[in-house]
Amino acid sequence: MDVSDFDFDLPESAIALRPAEPRDSARLLCVGQDLERGLSDHHVHDLPDLLDPGDLLVINDTKVIPAALKATRPARPQGGGGDVALTVNLHKRTGPDGWRAFIRPAKRLRQGDTVIFANDFAATVMDIHRGGDVALQFDRRDAALDQAVALHGGMPLPPYIARQRPADDRDETDYQTVYADEPGSVAAPTAGLHFTPELFDRLNARGVTIARLTLHVGAGTFLPVKSDRTEDHIMHSEWYEVTDAVDQAIRAAKQGGGRVIAVGTTALRALEASGGQAQSGETDIFITPGYRFKVVDGLMTNFHLPKSTLFMLVSALAGVDMMHAAYRHAIQTGYRFYSYGDSSLLWRR
Repeated sequence: MDVSDFDFDLPESAIALRPAEPRDSARLLCVGQDLERGLSDHHVHDLPDLLDPGDLLVINDTKVIPAALKATRPARPQGGGGDVALTVNLHKRTGPDGWRAFIRPAKRLRQGDTVIFANDFAATVMDIHRGGDVALQFDRRDAALDQAVALHGGMPLPPYIARQRPADDRDETDYQTVYADEPGSVAAPTAGLHFTPELFDRLNARGVTIARLTLHVGAGTFLPVKSDRTEDHIMHSEWYEVTDAVDQAIRAAKQGGGRVIAVGTTALRALEASGGQAQSGETDIFITPGYRFKVVDGLMTNFHLPKSTLFMLVSALAGVDMMHAAYRHAIQTGYRFYSYGDSSLLWRR
């Protein structure tokens, strides 16, 4: 399909720079299975009333690491120029001492350069790929590397927020789900940011089951689609794990007539990549209209960027026309967009 099919006008004022408080007070747009059933406005705390006993919510329990760092490339002995200040966003672990990172300005780097994060913390540039994607080998490994990143890194806010304000202490809590458990993501599974312990209690009382999987979200989720056709876009891969407990919960829900609802596009991608069966590995699944869903009946997700892979995904689930209608309604009625914005509940066509 043409990428332009997924474009829409979004005013800058619709981008949320802080989350709703409390978390479950965010608005929730329920999108029916066809245009005749239309759209209805709710809040996230209404979710138990929108689900049925026997339904299954699948959440992503990944934990965001402080993957945003500042660094310096020292002046070279030859060639002129002084030290170069760098912004580094880790996006994929490649080994005990290795990460891939998006670095700006990458054009000031060469293979073999040293990148210094602190007096006792540095890395070597091993390779430079398109789009400022740089392979780094650090001067320490395993837990020692994790500790250094935690000491010197900050919360990796999405670029559309970071362009308008710096990360602060509030983001340490705000940009993490209350159920985050498995460190490894460099972006939050933002649909899950709306949940509170009280909401989980009400879902449990309603008879809704909760299952946990893990998908470590990479910064590639924010990369723009630069090709004109969807089939020409290359997705970054991400590591995921679907356990036996999730597999059994899906089987039980389906056999009991319940629906499987993914909380976030990351949970949906893991479920569809695995077919709902217990497995782990890398996935670069790219879901666009025409995709046949194997597991998921519904999706809770925030509002996404124009022409993004995530807007393509929700259009595959609910229909292109339906999603354009839903987003027009959301913009006209003041829904807040993106990571700290409001949410939606979409049902598969």
